[in-house]
Amino acid sequence: MRPKSKSFPRRSPAGGSARAKKREQEAFMKHLVTFVYAVLAGVAISIGGAAFLASDSRAVGAAMFSVGLFAVCTLGLNLFTGKVCYVFQNSPSYAADCGLIWLGNLAGAWISGTALTWTRLDWAEKAGAICQAKLEDSPGSVFILAVFCNILIYLAVESYRENPHQLGKYLGLFLGVAVFVLAGFEHCVANMFYFTVGSVWSPKALLYILVMTAGNALGGVIFPLAKKLKEAYAA
Repeated sequence: MRPKSKSFPRRSPAGGSARAKKREQEAFMKHLVTFVYAVLAGVAISIGGAAFLASDSRAVGAAMFSVGLFAVCTLGLNLFTGKVCYVFQNSPSYAADCGLIWLGNLAGAWISGTALTWTRLDWAEKAGAICQAKLEDSPGSVFILAVFCNILIYLAVESYRENPHQLGKYLGLFLGVAVFVLAGFEHCVANMFYFTVGSVWSPKALLYILVMTAGNALGGVIFPLAKKLKEAYAA
């Protein structure tokens, strides 16, 4: 007598379709949250930029600008210049997320800058002068300044993430931002805000933002790659 063969329940096409649809919805919501948190990061950096424009002292403005990165780190927002530093420590999909974050930062900076132009705060002339100096610079100079900017952003973010001491954590965050602003280095998201307030958007302005973005990306990965190299070949 033959043993009865086991029968397995067939998966219904409807069930598979529902699961696929659920995965698509989850992926969409993940990307939506990533984008929204990037928009909010753009707003946070814009607030720092507003503090800089409001100050008559460059040193004080540089110090006050740090409120932007402080908000990003403490609230867990998505800032391109911070996230891109860790692109080689994550899966390839992380790089695509960085692109989405960049767009969200642009949206947040543009919304903030446009909204402030509708208020009594008249920073258009000051922002315009700052932007004009940037746009009259050469692309190579802007790129180098952007590289140095994100070296400091990486040091600020890494200090916040890894420093075991509360004072060191926030001091590193503050100094990294204040020094790059005071030195005149180029931060692509901050400049998205300044270009909006100064009403200088043009094909050339967009090109310069992209050059700054490339410089920020390179500057952000120099120290992490050196760290990986040391870990791989340390005795």
